[in-house]
Amino acid sequence: MVFGNLRCFLVKINEIFKSIQGETSYVGMPCIFIRLTGCNLRCGYCDTTYAYEDGVEMSINSILDSISGFNTKLVCITGGEPLLNKDTPILINELLNKNYNVLVETNGSLDIRKIPQKAIKIMDIKCPDSNMSHEILWENINYMTRSDEVKFVLNSRKDYEWTKNVIDKYKLSEITNVLIGTVFGAISPRLAVQWILEDNLNVRFQLQLQKYIWEPLTRGV
Repeated sequence: MVFGNLRCFLVKINEIFKSIQGETSYVGMPCIFIRLTGCNLRCGYCDTTYAYEDGVEMSINSILDSISGFNTKLVCITGGEPLLNKDTPILINELLNKNYNVLVETNGSLDIRKIPQKAIKIMDIKCPDSNMSHEILWENINYMTRSDEVKFVLNSRKDYEWTKNVIDKYKLSEITNVLIGTVFGAISPRLAVQWILEDNLNVRFQLQLQKYIWEPLTRGV
């Protein structure tokens, strides 16, 4: 779908930058990040609280112009929670129309059917230690594909046991790609990998690679 005057559609942007993808199955690849402002959840271990409020309204034309010189075709739409903005699907469509490969990171609490089909959905399933697991819209699992990914972030053994039960209950590994990571500094990645291997889970373990390359609180990377 092609829209007419893209200057009419505004998206509140927290930051735009080029880095490597630190997570997902695309880890290590050069990637443009478009971080939208605003989130409806308040996870206890959130590392992007600066995106709750701060941002500037930008037209979709301005966003496209700002990334045109980055010389890579992988784009990650993230937040905050990008689906809070009604014009996000239009932005995604325009990126797809310009032959970008688009990843959309969403917290799993909003209807993901508004994400254009050609985009790749990266959906969080919030574990209990986030204090937000009650916000999960479980129906979203029905709309995940083999090209998409669900992500669990572990803060404790309790989170791991809960994650294991969810994977089994919904047969997630048969539906989509399943990622498991850890809250940075909370539990040892080595310990989490040991649990995964002991239980022979069909998942991909991931680190937040950017936090090992740069200082963990560094922005714009």
